[in-house]
Amino acid sequence: MLEIACFNVSSAIAAAEAGADRIELCADYAAGGVTPSVDALIEVRRSTTIPINVMIRPRPGDFVYTTLQHYQMKLDILNSKPTASGFVFGILDSENRVDEARNRELVDMAAGLPCTFHRAFDMVPEQAEAVESLIRCGFTSILTSGGQVDAVSGAGCVAQLQKDFGDRITFILGGGVRSSNLAALRQQTTVPWYHSAAITQPGETVDPDEVSNLQSILKSN
Repeated sequence: MLEIACFNVSSAIAAAEAGADRIELCADYAAGGVTPSVDALIEVRRSTTIPINVMIRPRPGDFVYTTLQHYQMKLDILNSKPTASGFVFGILDSENRVDEARNRELVDMAAGLPCTFHRAFDMVPEQAEAVESLIRCGFTSILTSGGQVDAVSGAGCVAQLQKDFGDRITFILGGGVRSSNLAALRQQTTVPWYHSAAITQPGETVDPDEVSNLQSILKSN
């Protein structure tokens, strides 16, 4: 299955039309993705029926948040919940371990909508420990490059995570996934979901042909 990270409304609509199975809707590609506006979410929802998971990230940078920023994340979930299909977020403590209490509050705020722990996971010191924490929090999936700079470097680690925990939580491989490397990544990791921005030119606009190529590879035997 193919999830496309989209940073504006036109890209999300184009990705859906090109065959994406799900949209991760964000804003500000240069910042690595932050919370999009509710208006953007509503506009995308009007144009497609595929699932739209909304990034909940109040600012760029690390994943250790103040009380006020955590409150803002709760508000963003509450405001997006009537339209979103799910949410994507991640909170770490000062030692880069999963902050179970704060993450669980957000999962509870999502009220049954599925929650993905994003690539903050790639900063944790002990991945197995982190997976167990995220399962306890109620996350349904983890977006990761295996703790490495990109999916190619971390594929072996993600393959091991899939083997050890894949029957308890879903893994999404992300970080530089492209049509040029997807076949090899798929063979190596066997995870059920792959995540790509499908951006092939400067800027933050999705390339519909890249989305189509990615989906063609996933659908091939």
